[in-house]
Amino acid sequence: MQDRAARTRTGVIRPALKPEQEDPRVHVTLDRLRALEGQARNISFLPRQPARSVLNGRHASRLRGRGLSFEELREYLPGDDIRVIDWKVTARTGKPYVRVMTEERDRPALIVVDQRMSMFFGSRLNMKAVTAAEAAALVAFRILDQGDRVGGVVFGDALIAEIRPQRTRAALDRFLTALADANAVLRADAPAVEPLPLTRILRAVVRMAPRNHLVIVLSDFDMIDEEARRMISTVARRNDLILGLVSDPFADDLPTGLHLVASDGELQAELDTGNRGVHRRLREMAQGRLAEILDLQRSLGVPVLPLTAAEETLPQIRRLMGLGPA
Repeated sequence: MQDRAARTRTGVIRPALKPEQEDPRVHVTLDRLRALEGQARNISFLPRQPARSVLNGRHASRLRGRGLSFEELREYLPGDDIRVIDWKVTARTGKPYVRVMTEERDRPALIVVDQRMSMFFGSRLNMKAVTAAEAAALVAFRILDQGDRVGGVVFGDALIAEIRPQRTRAALDRFLTALADANAVLRADAPAVEPLPLTRILRAVVRMAPRNHLVIVLSDFDMIDEEARRMISTVARRNDLILGLVSDPFADDLPTGLHLVASDGELQAELDTGNRGVHRRLREMAQGRLAEILDLQRSLGVPVLPLTAAEETLPQIRRLMGLGPA
C-alpha cells in the first residue's frame, strides 16, 4: 500500500478516467473546480472576521494572520505609538528610537483534503467527498487572491499528493488537479484497501507546515485516535488550524425500519435499523465522532467549520463565516 501511495504521488500510477457525463453530486471534475473561482471572492480567511463568523467565536482562537518582520530602527517622531519604542536602544543612545515592523508579504496556507472511501457517501445532495473538494477549491482560490501562498495535501485510501505552498496559479492548478484525480478513484466497485490513517497525513502536515501557516483540514475524521489528537494539538500550537468537519445528515438522523447492506467490496453485512440496538449503536458511532471533534475545539481552541453534504457548499461556508447571501 505504501509503495502504491508513493508511486501515485510521483505520477507513475494514474487514476481511472471518469465518464464524460459525470453526475456533479457524485464526482467533481477539474473544470468544475476551476469554475468555482468567481464564487470565492466574497469569503475571507484574513484575521479580521465578521462578528458572527465561527472563526471569531467565543470558543475559537482568532486567526493570527501574517507575521511581522523587522524593517528598521529610527528616531521617535511625534505621533508614533509609544508601544513601539525600543527602550534598550533609547537608553543606550539617550534619544527615543522606535522599531519599525512591516507585515510579512504573505502567510502560507496548507489545505488538507480527505478523499478516502469513507467520504464517498451522501444521502441527500452531494457525496461528502464532493463537498470537501468544492470547499477546498473555494478556499484555495480565495487565499491565493489574498496574496498568500497556497498548497495542500490530498489523500485517498492508497494515495497522497503533496503540493508545497506557492503564490502561483500553477501551484493552485496542481492542487486542483490532484483533488480531481483523487476524487475520480472513488467508486462503489473500487477494490477494498486499508485506508491511510489520519496520523500519516498529519505527519506530512507537521513536516510541510512547521510554523506560522494557515492549516485547514477537510475530512469526516474517520479513524481518529489518540496519536492523531496529539498531532492535531502540535499543529494547532504552531499554526492557525481550522477543522472542516464534513458530515451527512443520514448519520445524525438515521431512519428506523431500514434494511441496509454494507460492503467493503469483499464482505457484506445486513443492518436492520428497525432493531433498537443496531439503531442506537449506529447513532452513537456517528455522534461520538462529532463529540471528539468538538472536544478538540473546546480543549485546543481550534475553530470547527461543520459542513454538511446535504447543502450547497458556498452558501453554508458564507453562513458559517457570518456573511449574508452571495
